Amino acid sequence: MNTPYFLWDYDLTEKDVVKILHSKNQEEKSWITTRILESAKYEDIWRFLTLQQVKEIYPSLKLKKPVKDAWDYALSIWN
Repeated sequence: MNTPYFLWDYDLTEKDVVKILHSKNQEEKSWITTRILESAKYEDIWRFLTLQQVKEIYPSLKLKKPVKDAWDYALSIWN
């Protein structure tokens, strides 16, 4: 099993991550997106997400304050 390093505490593969990100389950998509934005290296974020996906789901995410502040700033610049 090839578990992404940012999901060290779950038995999910990269394929599972992609499946969740493309599912209709908003709760799971929010959870996995939060994990990616908080725990993945910057360059790895873009292996799983597009900027458009981040923008669409961002309002529903519950990010840690320092991470949220950084993403708030980044998204304000990229808009």
